[in-house]
Amino acid sequence: MSVTTMADVSDSPVQTEAAVVHCKLCLSDCPAPETSRLRSCGCVFCTQCLRQYVQLAIHDGAGAPITCPDLACKHPGPLLDSEITTFASSDEVELYRRLKFERGISKIPYVPDASAQEVLCFKHYNATEVLLGRQMEDWLRFSVCYWHSFCGTGADPFGSPTLRRPWNEGDSDMEIAKKRLSAAFEFFIKLGVKYYTFHDRDMAPEGHTLEESNKNLDEITDRALQLQKQTGVKVLWITCNLFAHPRYMNGASTNPDCHVLAYAGAQVKKGLEIAKKLGAENFVFWGGREGFLSILNTDVAAELKHMANFFKMAVAYKEKIGLKCQFLIEPKPKEPCKHQYDYDAMSVIGFLKHFGLDKDFKLNIEPNHTTLAGHSYEHDIIMASVFGMLGSVDSNTGSPDLGWDTDQFPMDIRNTTIVMKAVIEQGGLQPGGLNFDAKVRRESTDLEDLFIAHIAAMDAFARGLRNAVKIIEEGVMQKMLQDRYVSFSHGIGQKVEEGSATLEDLEEFIKQNGEPKVTSGKQEKYEAVLNHYV
Repeated sequence: MSVTTMADVSDSPVQTEAAVVHCKLCLSDCPAPETSRLRSCGCVFCTQCLRQYVQLAIHDGAGAPITCPDLACKHPGPLLDSEITTFASSDEVELYRRLKFERGISKIPYVPDASAQEVLCFKHYNATEVLLGRQMEDWLRFSVCYWHSFCGTGADPFGSPTLRRPWNEGDSDMEIAKKRLSAAFEFFIKLGVKYYTFHDRDMAPEGHTLEESNKNLDEITDRALQLQKQTGVKVLWITCNLFAHPRYMNGASTNPDCHVLAYAGAQVKKGLEIAKKLGAENFVFWGGREGFLSILNTDVAAELKHMANFFKMAVAYKEKIGLKCQFLIEPKPKEPCKHQYDYDAMSVIGFLKHFGLDKDFKLNIEPNHTTLAGHSYEHDIIMASVFGMLGSVDSNTGSPDLGWDTDQFPMDIRNTTIVMKAVIEQGGLQPGGLNFDAKVRRESTDLEDLFIAHIAAMDAFARGLRNAVKIIEEGVMQKMLQDRYVSFSHGIGQKVEEGSATLEDLEEFIKQNGEPKVTSGKQEKYEAVLNHYV
């Protein structure tokens, strides 16, 4: 029990020989077993009076700390959360937590000397600090995703929802959508991010018809546009949910039924119009159902051709309406499909080049998807960047020991350092950014956990950025790489580099120079040097 009843404290100095305590709330003498002592100050009241006092304080106090009810108390510290839980119902406790959250968390400050226990502040992310000629916020371009942060419930295939969010309660789906939007912008402002991302069906509920769905989306995005103008927060990217509705169970643009493909096209058409309306800087296509569970009932060549033609329609409509944004495809190898066509970065790049779409699209890389494909965390970011195709990053991580997409917040400094090194080397991510496609664990049920998760991840990337800047400025690793490839700076190596060498040239070189010597790759040295910066 979180409070101590007098019956549990046999040596308490408050007890009398008659084991009766005078309650200053009801002004009655109460049997000791029916009283409770507050831990912060030691004052004793009858339990029923305390229960009524706490419940009243929750409903009238707007989240203010609940202190000892005795105005003459010499040590009126706040009641512990465990004490409040004892005296209030679960609904009242949730109400108090929400009110306390709304009252207690202001705009997150930058406090570089904060202690380990101070987690509601940035210790490394200093938005306006200039690094390599650019402010930190412009290198990082952080974005909050709408679906996990404001639509997530904590439910999983084995358990019911655990996250009770005040903005997800209401009498209608549209009422909830409006409350959710207001809460989201309050969160963006307090966190200090300038961008957000969403699926069309996150923002507004799907209706019974396409027309009703579009009407819902228009109404909510009208509100979103107003809030964007008031706050300066922008849309990093929009995407259409072409995977959740039963109509898309066999795919959207790759569905064997053209009726379904047509519905997907109509939905994307509206999505592009909303992107223009809200000034979205990117538009993402993620093919969660674009793939197959069995090759036996799948015409792969036809489906790939249909998907390419679908993308070409999107490009044509984008140009028709004058939408100025970057198109992105997000690779993922599996889940929900057994095999998805956008398997990894190289699969998507090959697809785009094959169908002549590589000038119209770049890639939105999610590292958790990369590791699901059997690659290292940074693999797809590096490969996409090398080919000039890295457009944006869904900044998250997963658990490599699990076989599914866990969408955890990125906290590993080595990973963020390597990512930011690649970002700097390609000149930044703009108009893309670092979008936190991540969710708090279903066990992290407090509202402040949502802040803590984003703050810690933003700090992790800020540290990664600082590390990457130092690596680049000092040039130690770059000099090591140059030395390793020095043979391509002259002679036969230079001809290979320039593309002018022939196989006959290589043969003649070997005849004159014989067997190459063994040269160490020095992997452990590179790892040790990286650790110096991390």
